[in-house]
Amino acid sequence: MSNVNQARISVEDLSGNFQEVHPGLTNQEAMEESNRCLYCYDAPCITACPTGIDIPTFIKKIASGNVLGSAKTIMTANPIGASCARVCPTEELCEGACVLNHSTKPIMIGNLQRYATDWAIQHEQILFQPGKKNGKTVAIIGGGPAGLACARELGRLGYEVTIFEAEEKAGGLNTYGIVSFRLPKEISYWEVKQVESLHVRIRTNTRVGKDISVEEILENHDIIILAIGMSSVPDIGVSGEDLNGVYDAIEFVKETKTKPISNQFLGKRVVVIGAGNTAIDGATCSVRLGAENVKILYRRTIEEMTAYEFEYEFAKQDGVEFRWLTAPKRIIGDGQGRVKGIECIKMELGEPGEDGRRRPVPIEGSEFTLEVDAVIKAIGQSRYVDLIEEFALEHNGGVVKINPNTFQTSNEKVFACGDVIFGKGQGEAMVVSAAQQGKETAYAIHKLFHSVSETA
Repeated sequence: MSNVNQARISVEDLSGNFQEVHPGLTNQEAMEESNRCLYCYDAPCITACPTGIDIPTFIKKIASGNVLGSAKTIMTANPIGASCARVCPTEELCEGACVLNHSTKPIMIGNLQRYATDWAIQHEQILFQPGKKNGKTVAIIGGGPAGLACARELGRLGYEVTIFEAEEKAGGLNTYGIVSFRLPKEISYWEVKQVESLHVRIRTNTRVGKDISVEEILENHDIIILAIGMSSVPDIGVSGEDLNGVYDAIEFVKETKTKPISNQFLGKRVVVIGAGNTAIDGATCSVRLGAENVKILYRRTIEEMTAYEFEYEFAKQDGVEFRWLTAPKRIIGDGQGRVKGIECIKMELGEPGEDGRRRPVPIEGSEFTLEVDAVIKAIGQSRYVDLIEEFALEHNGGVVKINPNTFQTSNEKVFACGDVIFGKGQGEAMVVSAAQQGKETAYAIHKLFHSVSETA
């Protein structure tokens, strides 16, 4: 989604408003914007897109009035292209590579992608047909971006696919983990429907290792794909984390997408620990739940912040304050089990650590206290190590080891993609990257099975 300029609006105007922040393009705006495209030969925007969408082609189809064809071009390359139109950092990817950056302004690729996919959603289009069944059965564990993309491709190739999803609805991060005012869950639901139309079975409310055993999964399927993503936010490691008013950012955002919106933070002061995209979501959600003041505390500087630039600007427009080089030392209770403050300490950057980033070091004697009513933890996510080990897979702290060419794990029958293989040099964790890994895993599986059948 392009970073459309918006005026700073009051907290009162935002309170309770979880509607999409940016409206889509009108028909006239989409036509005018699509006609700005130069339709470059060997277009750099295609190379910059992790899923390789043929961007000039989908834009040209909008310009010619073939919006269905445009949506199909997008979704063929990216099975979650409607969601990515809203949440991709297009300024860093396709739009950042647009040749018009050197003369005027880049084509609004994200907004045009949204225009085409929104048309398909509004007209209830089913874009793909299942392939002829080849007799091979596949279990995909996890129905998030990577799992859905893999299932979509395998369904088109004729595999009998079952997705095992622990939540009530499939979609993963897109359904539960990204705030409604950036990505309404109905968009994710439509993408799930596209996958189901390929005769892919989705078993929701089914947690592997609990509701169905790992042994049963292994025994009843030719291929298993682990696309389980990551788990909850880990503990910060300070006293007071068990107090009422301390939230896991992932669960916090999920509640705003699954439960009636309340004014639970009306007039309250909130701090968010962390400076990634989930931290931004936690902060901007808090504003919409009525918070009087929201601060993000980050132990490093703005240069090390992992949130996208447009997310950072969005939070500032919502009135969120940022406290850099600030770390929590303890969360203070009111004597009745509720949060009333947080003691912090100022930091400075020391020598680089193993990851190459300079490590934050506490400044002795710099402690100070903030009066707060709620603390939201957004310092990354833990891993489903127990499940990985139930499959007896090699891993490094919950990052599953794979053959990068085939996506096979240490068990040749089990493949892995998405956040479960992210980290330790495996690339950047983005929704669009997870979708591409899902596609690549499907192609690798198909290639392996074809080579086996040809030599049999």
